Amino acid sequence: MNDYERIEKAMAYMVAHAAAQPHLEMVADHVHLSAFHFQRLFSHYVGVSPKRFLQALTLERGKQLIQSSSSLLDVAHSLGLSGGSRLYDHFVQLEAATPGEYKRLGEGVEIAYGVHETPFGRIFVAVTPRGICRMGFVDATSAESLLARLAKEWPLSTLQHNTEATRYAVEGLFAKSRFSKPKLSKPQEGAAALSLHVTGTNFQMAVWRALLTIPEGQLASYSHLAQALGAPKSSRAVGNAVGANPIALWIPCHRVIQQSGALGGYRWGVEKKQMVQAWELAMNDTARAPMATS
Repeated sequence: MNDYERIEKAMAYMVAHAAAQPHLEMVADHVHLSAFHFQRLFSHYVGVSPKRFLQALTLERGKQLIQSSSSLLDVAHSLGLSGGSRLYDHFVQLEAATPGEYKRLGEGVEIAYGVHETPFGRIFVAVTPRGICRMGFVDATSAESLLARLAKEWPLSTLQHNTEATRYAVEGLFAKSRFSKPKLSKPQEGAAALSLHVTGTNFQMAVWRALLTIPEGQLASYSHLAQALGAPKSSRAVGNAVGANPIALWIPCHRVIQQSGALGGYRWGVEKKQMVQAWELAMNDTARAPMATS
């Protein structure tokens, strides 16, 4: 078991036992490490202590996020604006494939792909010269099936396995500075923002752009998204578009929950959704007021 696998296993254990608030020694024992070694390993890879991550998992904190009228009002307000505080759309640009690119079926487009380890599990990444075009966890499906879907969407493109070309898409997610200084460079020199290059309908693109404006560490419901898009009766269609999100994590569909406060579904598994939500919340709280790692 490598370090990434230990972290993922520890996170899954804390998700499953959050109600019991397991102490550090229990989680460390679950991944066959001493408490001291586990503490250092987890904090290094995740960016927060195990204690802080577990605190962020608690049902009480989740309810506060959901039921806070100011938080939800902030989300709803930011969805209708191009700016706002701590919003992804300042440094993540979502670009749709042009009609010409769609018609040519990717002819002349070189796509690099690779699989990378993360604290949440192994993830498949594919990038075009214009940005990230596919990202998904391979423990929910297989890398082969994600590659096959990519080839179907871009049938005349040239696919090349190249983890060096795709590494930036994963490393950028876990750069601690991303939470306080939202700047990230693409491989191309001089690029000011990370770009996502996807195919989708106009409605899907609108939903994915709306997802990008939900602040890190906050949640919105499907109905909030529908209202922000000016289509309050389209919650089901919004849900379908959220489920069709081609780029896990960077397009944050994990921040969408049901109006009741229930987590709702997640293409990559509800356990994974809880892990990512708790990590974002813990990282943002740490960025605002750093906590001790004990």
